Amino acid sequence: IYPLSLHDALPISLLDSALESIGLVVEHPAMRKVVESAAYVAPVATTVLILGETGTGKEMLAQLIHALSRRRGRFVALNCGAIPGELVESTLFGHVKGAFTGASTNHTGKFEEADEGTLLLDEIGELPLSAQVKLLRVLQDHLIEPVGSNGSRQVDVRVIAATNRNLGEEVKAKRFREDLFYRLSPITLTIPPLRERRSKIRSEEHTS
Repeated sequence: IYPLSLHDALPISLLDSALESIGLVVEHPAMRKVVESAAYVAPVATTVLILGETGTGKEMLAQLIHALSRRRGRFVALNCGAIPGELVESTLFGHVKGAFTGASTNHTGKFEEADEGTLLLDEIGELPLSAQVKLLRVLQDHLIEPVGSNGSRQVDVRVIAATNRNLGEEVKAKRFREDLFYRLSPITLTIPPLRERRSKIRSEEHTS
């Protein structure tokens, strides 16, 4: 986490209002520091990697970053570990009618859904290596190619990745691409485990 000063970024009242809107209550100083760092980098269009154990509030922190950004589009969340392997590329990038058996209509992928907005790729460590290659290309070129299409489409998407895995170890084990790891992590925010803090995190919806 960068040694950032929230006072140089936005009024505390604006941060507190955003926290209230997404249902995130933070009391512990360590968690408050993470939240303030997230608020500081929110207007920056770079990718962010959020690290933390399950249930620590990774998705809500991503929602906070989106809420405090200047992006006009939607916040879209995708759990990479919940997608069947054969549907990963279609889910991310979409497909055209007839691309494969059962593709009876065109399908819009998550990148297009999040155009001009933010896409959270939760459990990024679960993404198959074949899809990691194509994700890296999208992050570099800002172009997606739906499955079965002969053309590409430009997208403006701010990607936030989240995981409870040690991606450095995954890279060493050759389960995660090193170039993708560095592309995803110019800014890394680490959420303290619940057992190490007394912050109260509550939401009407689930936490990641």
